[in-house]
Amino acid sequence: MTKQFKLGLIINPVAGLGGSVGLKGSDNVTEEALALGAEPKSHKRTQAALEVLLPYKEQIQIFTPSGKMGQTLAEEMGFSTEVVLTVGESTSPADTELTVKTLIEQGVDLILFAGGDGTARNVCSAVSDNTTVLGIPAGCKIHSGVYAITPKAAGRVVEMLINGELVTLSDADVMDIDESAFREGVVKAKRYGEMQVPSELRYVQAVKSGGKETDELVLADLSAYVVSEMEDDEYYVMGSGSTVAAIMDEMGLENTLLGVDVVLDQDVIAADCTAQQLINLTKGKPTKIVITLIGGQGHIFGRGNQQLSPELIRQVGKENIIVVATKRKLQALNGRPLICDTGDSVLDDELSGFMKVVTGYNDHVMYAVGLEEEK
Repeated sequence: MTKQFKLGLIINPVAGLGGSVGLKGSDNVTEEALALGAEPKSHKRTQAALEVLLPYKEQIQIFTPSGKMGQTLAEEMGFSTEVVLTVGESTSPADTELTVKTLIEQGVDLILFAGGDGTARNVCSAVSDNTTVLGIPAGCKIHSGVYAITPKAAGRVVEMLINGELVTLSDADVMDIDESAFREGVVKAKRYGEMQVPSELRYVQAVKSGGKETDELVLADLSAYVVSEMEDDEYYVMGSGSTVAAIMDEMGLENTLLGVDVVLDQDVIAADCTAQQLINLTKGKPTKIVITLIGGQGHIFGRGNQQLSPELIRQVGKENIIVVATKRKLQALNGRPLICDTGDSVLDDELSGFMKVVTGYNDHVMYAVGLEEEK
């Protein structure tokens, strides 16, 4: 009889709550996020990862906490499930840490956890040196190198392990930022340790690049071109990041570096918007979304701009998405495609293919969007 793969599963039920409502994190703001209408994302994103493993249900035993931290979803999907810890309705970081220790005692082959950088810190504080872990990206902040690039990619890595494929293990950094400073537009990243992950490069993300754009002339040309192409009476949803900030600077406008602003006739009409505000403001209006990629990873949706919801993207349309990046930033991807991780797999597929990227003044390249294994 084939030995079952012992999969430890931990879901942070409140991970990512703050993203869509503009809180730029979920640490210590759960009640506020829920009051603003935020909906938990981690259950759905974990489901996307586990769907990849459905053909292997007979070969997997899932060890997990009770209720929303794993049991409910695993049993709903038909996996053989063993509850290792009973938790209350309101969960805490202490529950995550205790679960990790319990899973290690159970001798699981891999701990798969869903959350953000705060969750990764909790896991890191409890793991042993020889414990293998992998994160399902479900939080607002994903700076750590312990996360797969998408939920489905996390499932692919587990699939490789179950099939006995050779997967290199390596140590990856656990990073996190000060959320209070983050909400004020200041990024203070800190390394909290490292964990052992299966480092299949197609599926596991690199640590986010923290460097600033140095090619100022190219950035200025790019910004001048985008501004020159802006139409009167058209709404522009300006995403986060330094490249988009340069475009705002070209117009002489205040910019929410880590948020999303709306520009009309080269004037900011709404700053640091939530997902629902963006939908309400642009519904039925001619609108374009201006975004850039996250340095070192290649995400254009799903990292630091969760306010750009699937509903908004569909409302605006793929043809009205303006992607901006310097060629240097694209070259740093080493041929890897741009990634859409909107939380809606159907939309991610619809956005795949090739997109035109503005790289300078009247200078564009066509660049692939979508995971290589999904082409």
